[in-house]
Amino acid sequence: MPKVIFHDKHGLRIEVQAPAGYSAMEAAIDNGVEGIVAECGGACSCATCHGYIAESWLTRLKPMEEMEDAMLASAAERRINSRLLCQIELEPGLDGLEITVAENGD
Repeated sequence: MPKVIFHDKHGLRIEVQAPAGYSAMEAAIDNGVEGIVAECGGACSCATCHGYIAESWLTRLKPMEEMEDAMLASAAERRINSRLLCQIELEPGLDGLEITVAENGD
C-alpha cells in the first residue's frame, strides 16, 4: 500500500497508507485530512480536492488531462504544481508522495 504524506493548512504532517488504485483524494478523505472537501466525490467537477504536489514528485505523476486543467482554472491560488487529488491514482511507484493541501473552502 502506497504511503501519502499530506501537509494540512495548519502545517501538520499526516502520513497515511492507501490501497493501490485509490485516488489521493480518497486517501485524504478516508483518513480525515483537513482541507480536502471533495464536494463532487471525485468526478473532477468541483476543484475542492486541490493540492500542491512536492516538486520532486511532479514528473512521476501521469500528465494532467484537459478536464482537470479546466477545473483547476477555477481553483483558488493555482500554482505550477497544482493538481486535483481525485485525478491522482495511487500506485506502488508513488509510495511517499507528498502533497500540501490547498485552500479548498472548508
